[in-house]
Amino acid sequence: MWDSDVPSALMVEDSLPPFTIKWGDDAIADLRARLSQTRWPERETVDDWSQGVPLAYVQDLCAYWAHDYDFSAAQERLNRFPQHRTPIDGLDIHFIHVPSRHERAIPIVLTHGWPGSFVEFLGVIDALANPHDPDDAFHVVVPSLPGYGYSGKPSAPGWSLTRVAAAWDELMLRLGYDRYGAQGGDWGALLTNTMARDFADHLTGIHLNLPVLDFAALDTGDLTPEEQKGLAGVGTHARDGRGYAEMQSTRPQTLGYGLTDSPAAQCAWIVDKYWAWTDCDGDPDRALTREQMLDNISVYWFTGTASSSARMYWENRDRTDAVPIAVPAGLSVFPREIITVSRRMAESRYRDLRWFNRLDRGGHFAAWEQPELFVDELRSFFRTVR
Repeated sequence: MWDSDVPSALMVEDSLPPFTIKWGDDAIADLRARLSQTRWPERETVDDWSQGVPLAYVQDLCAYWAHDYDFSAAQERLNRFPQHRTPIDGLDIHFIHVPSRHERAIPIVLTHGWPGSFVEFLGVIDALANPHDPDDAFHVVVPSLPGYGYSGKPSAPGWSLTRVAAAWDELMLRLGYDRYGAQGGDWGALLTNTMARDFADHLTGIHLNLPVLDFAALDTGDLTPEEQKGLAGVGTHARDGRGYAEMQSTRPQTLGYGLTDSPAAQCAWIVDKYWAWTDCDGDPDRALTREQMLDNISVYWFTGTASSSARMYWENRDRTDAVPIAVPAGLSVFPREIITVSRRMAESRYRDLRWFNRLDRGGHFAAWEQPELFVDELRSFFRTVR
């Protein structure tokens, strides 16, 4: 559990009021009513997930959400660590801040992606901030991306990754951290790369669990079997797995009407990625508990952030992310990640790659699925830059 016995210079409670997540009784009753009145489609015509989330699965999960999910316990889980909101560049940014009690702790900002949230990191914060070995300690900051969860929703275009990176740097400086590490997967990986490009002087190092490379520029003349398998996976994702991204990068507003009105639709839209991207062997319940799934889905539902979160794709739809990175970097490759690469592939972009490791289990939501492995990976990399 979080321990408040930390250096007073690192505490932000005196300057920033605490933020508490509250789901009102009326909002919970409305959710339950909507779930009970869902107009369901017909059953899929296949016996697998190839057409999307099977009807029986989403009906069962939604029934659990309505009748068995403990909303009070969920709010206790989400409020476990100190949270705040602070205006940056005209937008309120929500974040968790857990300073370590250890003086040599490295400040680190952990960034989620879609369809994740700060919920992904709840299981690793305490281990990062309060390890047995003081030399492995971190001051942990976990922001919510603009338009996600309890951060503000942009009312005008312009919140590209470049702008978010500047906001994250401002947040870390505002908390008193002029040198810090950064970690991310999914959008968090692209954002971390952007921070390494724009704020290299402020970064001690970056750690990623999703490599972002220019695959078209790679030398593919002498690929190992491992590299061939990785590139085949990239092709499979481009062919069969990017429908959600095309929709969100071109019509996020249109998508939002259904997802904001129907909790069953919001649930299915996110659960599809639990199945596709976790190390679950075809059953999301093997990778995440129902409480974990629904904690995250509930954050999207109660904040009504279907469209605003999807706009991250629209804002960055023409972006290329291939600039060489000189900041010390670490890469942890989990086997069920969307993209897996070899060390030499990673070194084509990350020019000071100090940590590269292939894990034997885990998927896209690394911190969520495998918290102990994730913590070990961060500790191992950041030992190289302390």
